[in-house]
This record gives sequence, structure tokens and C-alpha cells, in this order.
Amino acid sequence: MKSFQFKQFSIQQDQCAMKVGTDGVLLGAWASLDHQPDSILDIGAGTGLIALQLAQRSSAEAIDAIELDDAAYEQCVANFEASPWADRLFCYHAGFDEFVDEMEDKYDLIVSNPPFYAEDVASGNTARDQARQSNSLPFGELIQGVAQFLTDKGIFSVIVPFKEEQGFVQLAQNVGLYPNRITRVKGNPETDFKRSLMEFSFQQNEPQMDTLIIEKERHQYTEAYIKLTQAFYLKM
Repeated sequence: MKSFQFKQFSIQQDQCAMKVGTDGVLLGAWASLDHQPDSILDIGAGTGLIALQLAQRSSAEAIDAIELDDAAYEQCVANFEASPWADRLFCYHAGFDEFVDEMEDKYDLIVSNPPFYAEDVASGNTARDQARQSNSLPFGELIQGVAQFLTDKGIFSVIVPFKEEQGFVQLAQNVGLYPNRITRVKGNPETDFKRSLMEFSFQQNEPQMDTLIIEKERHQYTEAYIKLTQAFYLKM
């Protein structure tokens, strides 16, 4: 399988169950860096895509990632080492529960494109199923850990299915995290909302709400989507 080539880095993904996809690129491009984070954590890194995007976009000195799957971990490390920002990127080979038990670091920005197919979807590929199904990292467990690792002024950015948005917000509020910004994503003007990009912090504000449409029609991308992703995609 060929690598996925971005403008400033490439992603090898032949060992990863979950390949480069729109969700990851969206989150890596959308997550706010306005607070100039020094430390960033990517939970469930997969290929390392989101961490690499944030390395490109930021001057953060420490960008850590966590990946449980053996093959994905090795590929993530290789992608980090091949990038221009290898000295700032580090991947832990661990489950999030282990990481929560053993680490005491705090992070200014935490991002996650978590597994979210709660239904039992068996593709026959165990690694892919684990990467896709939320029982391998339940939202409640994710949010509890985030609240532990986030600095007081830190931000948590995540992408979830639109249908999970309200439940996720409630889980976050239970641990004192509040939505500051929500962008609802749809594929084209005629389709239903598919994803919610959400930003949380310990500060309670009226959340900024907006919508992102990816395509006007097939392969005709909207100006908003091009503006968001053109720093990464070769053909944008």
C-alpha cells in the first residue's frame, strides 16, 4: 500500500487497521491552537496523523500520543521518526487505562478521534473492529482521563458521531468540562449531520456553534473545507 502524502509529511498506513480518513484530518486541522499549547496529547493515535498535523501547525515542545494496538504503535513511531518534527513527537505503547494509572503529566491540549461504533460491528478484522468500537475506549473512560490530564486553562478537542453529541456533552459536564465550540459536519448540503467537532474546557461559556459542509457536490469542495484543510492536502 502506498503512503498517504500530505504537503509536509507522509503517512505509512499498511500496518494500521484504521487508515487516514476525513475525520482525523478534520480534527487535526480544526483543533484550536489559539492558547499556544506547550504540551499536546493525542489519545488513540493510530497512524499518528493528528499528532503530525498539530506538530506542523504548532510550536508545542512536547507532542505525546498513545496507541494500544501493536502494529499501529510501530507504524505511528515510524511516521513520527520520518517527519520533520521527530524531536517533538513521542508515542506511548499503552492502553488509556494504563496511561491514566501511571502518568501524572498535564497537557495544554488533548485531542482524540476515539472509536465510536457502539454497535457490535464485526468485519472479521479484529484490529479494525477494536479501532472502531467504543467498547475498546468508552466515552466515559476517555472523558474521566482527559479531566485528569488537562491543565486548568487547557482544551480538549474531539470528533464524535453527531448522534452522540448530546450524550458526550453530558458526560463531559459530569467531570466539569464544558463545550466552548461545536462544529457540526455534513458531507453535502442535502445530507444529515454526520459528525460533531467539539472543544471542551473547564471554563463554562456559551458554546460557539457552526456548521461545516464538505462538498457542494461530488468532488466539488466548499470554500470552508478547502480553507480548513489546504495546509495538509496536496491538491487543495
